[in-house]
Amino acid sequence: MPATVRLGTCSWADEGLLKAWYPRGVSGAAARLRYYAERFDVVEVDSPYYALPDPDVTRRWAERTPDHFTFHVKASAAMTFHDGEPTDASFASFRGALEPLELSGKLRGVLLQYHPRFVKSREAKDELARARGRLEPLVPLVEFRHRSWMEPDERSDTLGFLEENGLAYVSVDAPLTRATNVAPRVAAATHAVSVIRFHGRNAQTWNIRGGSAADRFDWMYSGEELAEWVAPTRRLAEQADEVYALFNNNRDDFAPRSATIFRGLLDEAAVAATGGADLPPVEMTLF
Repeated sequence: MPATVRLGTCSWADEGLLKAWYPRGVSGAAARLRYYAERFDVVEVDSPYYALPDPDVTRRWAERTPDHFTFHVKASAAMTFHDGEPTDASFASFRGALEPLELSGKLRGVLLQYHPRFVKSREAKDELARARGRLEPLVPLVEFRHRSWMEPDERSDTLGFLEENGLAYVSVDAPLTRATNVAPRVAAATHAVSVIRFHGRNAQTWNIRGGSAADRFDWMYSGEELAEWVAPTRRLAEQADEVYALFNNNRDDFAPRSATIFRGLLDEAAVAATGGADLPPVEMTLF
């Protein structure tokens, strides 16, 4: 039986969501996470990339979400060549900060979004192979930011290597540009867990000097653009046991709105999915 596609966003606390998505009366960390979890059953947490959270914080994430809720967490900069060479210690520090969430059984995958300088090489492959042992039993979710890994003549070797080493390839929707830090749009499953990340298609702001993440990912998907992913997503659902579609177009409320559009397209195509369905407004009370 094909997997059910679980939709979510990359954060529930981005500034754009606070301003444009949460209704009046939904304020505070607990209320926002509860509101999010009523609409989605998976989220990617990107903040640990910048600073590791206190374990008490990750414990509260677990406590404030339903039993079936799933977290993926972005690896810290020290784990993916954004802040020096990855070490066993950098992975251990990350695991320590996320330990309460991991022990709750709700932490599934760790996004390893490698620096664009992580070019395909024997040494780079060796670093990837170490990631599995450093993260087990968590799933290493590998997102490349250098196209050398997924050039047509390298693609088969890359995907085969990931599969052999228990690493999940992250399929990416991003602008089609000649920039070396943009991988082509390839949907592939190399693990029982398969992830698609939607970054938007704003080629003009992708590499803008001094731009913020909100500038880079400033894109509201159209139905036509997302329709391109229905058939590939169906194939991933037939190949993997778990499929996650996560929206990182984090300007304003573009991510949850795009997820809702994609959910409608999947429903129309009879692809089983959760998250992103429209719900009636929540009546807020003081209690």
